Amino acid sequence: MPDPAQQPLLERSLLSSPSDDSSYTAFVLAQFGLGKRGALAQIGAVAAAIGLLSLALYVLLEMMTPAPLNVIMMVSDGFGPASQTLARNFHSFAKNLSYDSVLPLDTILVGSSRTRSSDSFVTDSAAGATAFSCALKSYNGAIGDPEMIPCGTVLEAAKLRGYLTGLVATSRITHAHVIDRDMENEIAVQEIGNYSLGRTVDLMFGGGSCHFKPASAGPSSCRHDELDLFRWGATKYGWTSVGNIELRKRLPLLALFTPDHMSYEIDRNEQKEPSLKEMALKALDILSDASKRNRKGFFIMIEGSRIDMAAHSCVTSTSTTLASVKNAHRNDPATHVREILAYNNAVEAVINWVNGHPNTVMISTSDHETGGLSVAHQLGNGYPVYEWYPSALANVQNSTETVANFLASYPNDSTYPQFVIDVVLPQWLGVIDASEAEIAFLTVPGSPAFSYQQFIANMISDRAGLGWATHGHSAVDVNLYAHGHRSDELRGNHENTAIGGFLARVLGVDLKSVTRRLNADGKWWKSAMARGRMAVEAEKDKLREVSGFNKAGRFLLQHFHHHGSQA
Repeated sequence: MPDPAQQPLLERSLLSSPSDDSSYTAFVLAQFGLGKRGALAQIGAVAAAIGLLSLALYVLLEMMTPAPLNVIMMVSDGFGPASQTLARNFHSFAKNLSYDSVLPLDTILVGSSRTRSSDSFVTDSAAGATAFSCALKSYNGAIGDPEMIPCGTVLEAAKLRGYLTGLVATSRITHAHVIDRDMENEIAVQEIGNYSLGRTVDLMFGGGSCHFKPASAGPSSCRHDELDLFRWGATKYGWTSVGNIELRKRLPLLALFTPDHMSYEIDRNEQKEPSLKEMALKALDILSDASKRNRKGFFIMIEGSRIDMAAHSCVTSTSTTLASVKNAHRNDPATHVREILAYNNAVEAVINWVNGHPNTVMISTSDHETGGLSVAHQLGNGYPVYEWYPSALANVQNSTETVANFLASYPNDSTYPQFVIDVVLPQWLGVIDASEAEIAFLTVPGSPAFSYQQFIANMISDRAGLGWATHGHSAVDVNLYAHGHRSDELRGNHENTAIGGFLARVLGVDLKSVTRRLNADGKWWKSAMARGRMAVEAEKDKLREVSGFNKAGRFLLQHFHHHGSQA
């Protein structure tokens, strides 16, 4: 029998090692001069070293990798330079602040923007929004459609490039590629993702749920078909719909808090509707958290939509919708100033958010000025008084829209006059010096809401010493504000299309390529236009029925519910 000592090491190990695993491990360690405890200690040390090295490499990579790029476009619809002065003066008065107090927007002023559209020195919101979103001039009335064909927007380009995207507005959320901005039912279809580019929005907060509900839903629906966009959006495009933004859900996320526009800030029920600030912060946090996974960042448009509406009034027009009859707007200074302050509150919150998130830029500007506001107004032909009176606005408790709608629907004619004298004038409007002519007009029941609304708006403006040059828009340049990453590039006076160009440059997107892709298949566009025109005609027919207007289509009210862009 061979001497085991003469056998090779490997052969000896195979012949003489114990059969159980633990003994075998000890045997192998012994061949290398290691005890079990020593081996475990060395293995632990190696593992710890590897762990520390991995951690160091991770930290180094994190330091070398730039933070996700975030672009926040804030739009203050209808907000001109005089409106910021109005709000600053009012805030200083209401809070008893010193003469040199400022509002959040004042701290990030970098320049101004020129606002004309392609066919008028005085733009509307649609053409102004297209300048921001497509970096192109468009004609009044069209969103994203300067030459009767849809143009690719910054939001769409960002989504196709891998960014997350969001829309937040205090108006109805419905706005996209159309040749007539009254085609909101078709816009809602596009927003959930049913068009040539598919779903390009990840988050939408605002109003306008009526455009997402089928006609069979009754008064809560604005549609003329049976499309249930909440259900369709969920099943085909993955949308999650919530009624409370505190309910954290996965993207894409849709939260529409009102059937129509959200309430004016002066009328808002805090238990039912979030503020613009609350919606903005929640949207930023949700998109930021979600973008950490792809490290790409996000683009979001946040609009203070109803600043514009409070500064409007009604005129004769050939185009309107039933919604505009129900929501006619006036030169309402008390409501206007509170919308501006709510917007400034949102801006302050966003500034602070940007400060905590490197590689983020926020821009704030307006599509146009509304109302031709002057912060002083001469009554009569006497020597002018160099003053205006914020106290006349501070005492107002409700918008002229809310007060007028209540008066127009007051149920008991016999108690109506005294109710106006005892409650409406002193408590709701803060008017204790009403003239006989004012009392005579307001105490006659049965007038249409828009008559009451205009009358009350004039009462408040006159007492405050404020003037309005128009019931529509003006051609004045608007302020441009910016903060954060590359914001210095916006210093100076710019054409509004330059804002869209800046957004595209910062995001590194090509708008022309998106336009080509958008129009590669023209079938969706033709289909969308056909559905949209049918909806507009149905709306006009309905308007004629409820208003008794003639078939020639001369309507009493201008369609003034302006939205921001799918910027």
